[in-house]
Amino acid sequence: MTDATLSTQDNARQVLQSVFGYSDFRNHQAEIVEQLIDGGDALVLMPTGGGKSLCFQIPALIRSGTAIVISPLIALMQDQVDALQQNGIRAACLNSALDGMAVREVEQQLTRGELDLLYIAPERLMMPRMQRLLSQVHIALFAIDEAHCVSQWGHDFRPEYIQLSILHQYFPDVPRIALTATADERTQQEIIQRLGLEQARVFNNGFDRPNIRYRIAENNGNAREQLLRFIRNEHDGEAGIVYCLSRKRVDDTAKWLSDKGLRALPYHAGLSNETRQQNQSRFLREDGIIIVATIAFGMGIDKPDVRFVAHLNLPKSIEAYYQETGRAGRDGLPSDAWMLYGLQDVITLRQMQESSDADDSYKRIERHKLDAMLGLCEQESCRRQALLHYFGDRLDKPCGNCDNCLSPPETWDATVAAQKALSCAYRAGQRFGVNYLVDVLQGKANSRIQQFGHDKLTVFGIGKELNTSQWRGLFRQLIARRLLSVDLDGHGSVQLSQSARPILRGEQTLTLRKLAKVSAGKTRSSNFANTAHSQLWEALRAHRKQLADEQGVPAYVIFHDATLAEMAERQPQNREQLALISGIGERKLDAYGDSFLEVIHENIGSQPQSGDSNAETVLLLCQGMTPLEIAHRRELTVATVYRHLAKAIREGELELADVVALDEAELQEIRFAFEHSEDKRLKPIYEALGGEYDYGILECVRAAS
Repeated sequence: MTDATLSTQDNARQVLQSVFGYSDFRNHQAEIVEQLIDGGDALVLMPTGGGKSLCFQIPALIRSGTAIVISPLIALMQDQVDALQQNGIRAACLNSALDGMAVREVEQQLTRGELDLLYIAPERLMMPRMQRLLSQVHIALFAIDEAHCVSQWGHDFRPEYIQLSILHQYFPDVPRIALTATADERTQQEIIQRLGLEQARVFNNGFDRPNIRYRIAENNGNAREQLLRFIRNEHDGEAGIVYCLSRKRVDDTAKWLSDKGLRALPYHAGLSNETRQQNQSRFLREDGIIIVATIAFGMGIDKPDVRFVAHLNLPKSIEAYYQETGRAGRDGLPSDAWMLYGLQDVITLRQMQESSDADDSYKRIERHKLDAMLGLCEQESCRRQALLHYFGDRLDKPCGNCDNCLSPPETWDATVAAQKALSCAYRAGQRFGVNYLVDVLQGKANSRIQQFGHDKLTVFGIGKELNTSQWRGLFRQLIARRLLSVDLDGHGSVQLSQSARPILRGEQTLTLRKLAKVSAGKTRSSNFANTAHSQLWEALRAHRKQLADEQGVPAYVIFHDATLAEMAERQPQNREQLALISGIGERKLDAYGDSFLEVIHENIGSQPQSGDSNAETVLLLCQGMTPLEIAHRRELTVATVYRHLAKAIREGELELADVVALDEAELQEIRFAFEHSEDKRLKPIYEALGGEYDYGILECVRAAS
């Protein structure tokens, strides 16, 4: 390694720590940063939340000149600029939201060399006036964000992105970095070809988002109720996105959730620009807002604390699903990707594909993409492995953090039931939809069935062993496997495909997964979950919001949730200790350090210490209630209840066995971790044990030692 390389790496690491407040690089960040600083091109494939922005922001601060960042996200540019300015970085943006005076001021800053980074939209970059302006300034690098937009086969194609190949022609000596979180092999090659990146180094950090739990299930007819239970049970008061296929369903769902007491706002192209911008701004700047949206919302949403993304309809491709679910958990904390889908989703998307004006080759690719999405939904094994495989990535063993891993689905021999369904469709003339065929199978002699004489068919009433929901689920799976097809003229009738013949003749068996309801899932035991409702946590959030409101910026621009959670856990007592927390650089330490330390000091002294409160918790435990039941009864957090019980254990009022149900092997494992750790705080023990035991349980075991 040369002295120059050492100097480059040391310089980059110093900027990482002093400006951004992070102790070290992740994944390939250090190599990417070095590649750009040395003047080379790069294509970066990195999952959302993996730290793509740092890959060009740090070189922008080290190389001379201004870095030009091309992004299609006009609505979010200002928030990105605000976040950089909070760290003392000279950043600005040029887009259509600025008035003439503001545009001239930014252009003057650019020509005077007063900007480290300038964010612009690709449309503006293509303007001759902008190109003339850039030719007069010293450019440090070009960063092309959301680079998958260049692909005509992608889900977010932007025609103006194709023209970005001119950057290398006009500025051949300026390094370029293209970044994306969503690109299969075909899209990667298209990015390289269209942007002229044949000589660029490709950095593939994989596509895995291990902090996201994937859960997919069938819509059993009460999707809104299932959604409401999911939000209230697991993400009450937290930010989330709910995607729907139609504008009407967006409006209905947002109103229904609001009527149930949640803070839900709609977002779709049918709303006025003012309403859309207002709702998006509230989502970005306020805590606990739920956006209900069509896919018109969200590309590149730079909000780190989205705790869940829910789909009430089937996405049209795995790329779209991955991009949309990737908006959850950008801060690396546990988050959920939760989806319900049904037969009508499959039919609607197939009809939309076939009725489009696209050419046959495009339709064929779109059909393959939808089939892959359906395959992921019907998957019986680890969903994460299948998802990563689609992008050419791999996971050597099941993830343990998807519904199929946590509750493996049951399968059944569906051959006979499939034969009945296929035979019914055939004997009814292949002119009717699923609901009608289910009525025939269940022997419902309504007027329409009698009118067509289908109550006389041999298949009439032969399917009473399954209920309506089960039959619809079976038809959905038959359509998903292309054993049945949906008509092209929009009437929804189903016809047999050639691949159905072997099943119908008994030459081939068919195994399907049993229908399942989406579960609430295993309750997470995480540091975030335990700090997120403590008095100190709420006080830190309130102070952050006050600062953000005063400056007119989103709260996460001040500090991310992960930074506040670490403050609440570590409770630093001075600026030196505060500086060790991830995400606090020198500028933010100077700007906010003293005020956040004051909040910590005020709230540590006022944490609940009441002997009466402890005694009431102990009394309820002795009456047979669990810690969770006590928390609900007393309107406390579970963490507070465990603190009361740990205090009672320390003072000899309770035995450890009265509080936690652990066998001897589990107790030995926890005690061994405490005995062999120099740091007796709970967080290192929790991490050493792989998150297997809740913080409250660890606190009680420590109290008994």
